[in-house]
Amino acid sequence: MKIEHIAMYVNDLERAKAFFTHYFHATAGEKYQNPKTGFQSYFLSFQGECRLEIMGSSEMENMEKPLARTGYAHIALSVGTKEAVDTLTGQLKKDGYRIISNPRTTGDGYYESCLLDLEDNQIEITV
Repeated sequence: MKIEHIAMYVNDLERAKAFFTHYFHATAGEKYQNPKTGFQSYFLSFQGECRLEIMGSSEMENMEKPLARTGYAHIALSVGTKEAVDTLTGQLKKDGYRIISNPRTTGDGYYESCLLDLEDNQIEITV
């Protein structure tokens, strides 16, 4: 068994697509739109079999996203090497993204950094 995809609602679908395609080299599928419901989405494919569905709707509730909460906490994206984690974290910081933890080896052995995207969703960059 495998996770087929993970999905998240975003306020700005095009901006979210640009973020993941630019920084994480995702490939975006065709945009799906349902004019009757106002729902729109893209499936983003990453290296391997991982996919992320980003979704938007004309009727969404924009809730606060505290870091320590129940439910989904973050998306972890592997960039392959410690150097790539360092480089991408530096680029995202330079581009104005909020880095909430700089590159480090965690207690459970992961080398990672964490940031908040433009809509305060936590993204973990790991080896």
